[in-house]
Amino acid sequence: MRRRGQLQAGDLAVWVEVPSPFSGDPGTVRLREPRGGMTPAHMERLQRGTLGQPFLLDDDETRRLYFTNDAVQSAMYVADPVALVCRYTRKMMAFLLFVPEPRHILLLGLGGGSLAKYCYRHLPRTRITAVELDPAVIALRREFAIPDDDERFEVVQADAAEFVDRTRLRPDVVLVDAFDAEGVAPSLASPAFHARVSQCLAPQGLMIMNLAGARSRFRVHIQSARDAFAAATLLVPVEGDDNQLLFGFPQAPEIASMQALRERAAELGRSLQIEFPRYLRRLMLARRVGGAPVFPPAADESRVSPSCRPPSAP
Repeated sequence: MRRRGQLQAGDLAVWVEVPSPFSGDPGTVRLREPRGGMTPAHMERLQRGTLGQPFLLDDDETRRLYFTNDAVQSAMYVADPVALVCRYTRKMMAFLLFVPEPRHILLLGLGGGSLAKYCYRHLPRTRITAVELDPAVIALRREFAIPDDDERFEVVQADAAEFVDRTRLRPDVVLVDAFDAEGVAPSLASPAFHARVSQCLAPQGLMIMNLAGARSRFRVHIQSARDAFAAATLLVPVEGDDNQLLFGFPQAPEIASMQALRERAAELGRSLQIEFPRYLRRLMLARRVGGAPVFPPAADESRVSPSCRPPSAP
């Protein structure tokens, strides 16, 4: 076991490094030293997933953030810290199909800062506010190369539901990716939270919420979003993951034509190297759980039975 000091958040943080105790995940576990030092009891709780504090797992290529040992909260390529590693984070960027030039993005949940870093790098005209409850997660920002606060980027320590309830911000996009050990934080499932997000969004804005973890929690999120977002609510699976993305539109998006939207998807795909054309097709096939069709009637395929769709549909 190794200990090292590092200046972070204005104080000297002592880090502990130990070989990974997880048989299927070799590498090095790194965490801030628990009060009183790292003891065999701490190591046992780490292996059981009951340590009660975030930790990092580094291998030759990636750094991953865990709250427990059964779910990756965030991942980063060490050689390319800004790249989006997790599939669901790339798909959450689909908001650019509807809001191609957002003035302000509100991120609820920071984690390893994947979406914050990516938007900061690739959307230089956009202001970004990230809200994170856990100071132990915020203290990891340097480990994940999250930028310092400046005139267009800010990390706020606060409860996401309370922040939304009192904010005067009018973001164009709200991205919800806030978790506890069981999945999406329960405080973000209430009808009041979804209603407030819908109210605070700028005209033509949208919310995307990442649903993961205990599926028993999904139903209340879907119901609350359906009631709050009058125009449309879509549930979109993430291929290859257990995640699902919940899209909420308080107003019907302005889509000049499907041809224009396909051209936008193609251009975004070329410029950002993300599969926007495929994401657009998936959105057109998505399950509509509330509201009216998002796309023009001729393009709305959500009413088509899956058995009628070509088996080779991408």
